[in-house]
Amino acid sequence: MRPTLHTALSSALMLVSLATARAAEEPAAEIDLFKPAPGAAGAVAWTAFHEEPDAKREDVWLIREGVVLCKGSPRGYLRTKQDFTNFVLELEWRRPKGKKPGPGGVLVRMTGQDKIWPKSLEAQLNADAAGDFWGLDGYRLAGPEARTKSVEHPKFGTLTNVKKIKDAEKPPGEWNRYEIIADGDVVILRINGEEVNRATGCDVVPGKICLTAEGEEIHFRNVRLSPIEK
Repeated sequence: MRPTLHTALSSALMLVSLATARAAEEPAAEIDLFKPAPGAAGAVAWTAFHEEPDAKREDVWLIREGVVLCKGSPRGYLRTKQDFTNFVLELEWRRPKGKKPGPGGVLVRMTGQDKIWPKSLEAQLNADAAGDFWGLDGYRLAGPEARTKSVEHPKFGTLTNVKKIKDAEKPPGEWNRYEIIADGDVVILRINGEEVNRATGCDVVPGKICLTAEGEEIHFRNVRLSPIEK
């Protein structure tokens, strides 16, 4: 049976609708958050916050040959001035070889006032815990019951932890690749190409992106973001 004109038109419209929906979920052009291309639109600006108000940005954060070197102290973070809601954030990190492996993290959808620690979703970088989630200061998220717990902290508010499903971090001195996919109320963490965690029911709010300083040296490079257009 030959298709009618109505059937052909319906099929064509369905294909266009599917293509449009798929395009609406795909990442837009990638932005290098520290080395934007000359003349590129949407260059990202950064600012620093530390618990010691007299601390200068260069006291904690150095950028050398494309590497963002975080000395770790005083505690605080380097954060974007712009807000992002849905995106694919890719970056590399390493712990210096021969030094004590310590804490660190990447905060996304950070809102509110600068403080230790602000309301946000943390993609954990602590030694032996890279790939854990922490919802800080009441940030909402959910995960499998066996890997999820919430606690009330007198200083830091409600903290919700979803533990990773596997350890995919390389030894100190080697670069690791983090991929953080924030798409609506689902956030996925991949380390070195392996999915290590997935949170659901996340607060969907525009917020800053932060690299944290938590007492020990840690390095970052190739920090790139692709907004997911909705």
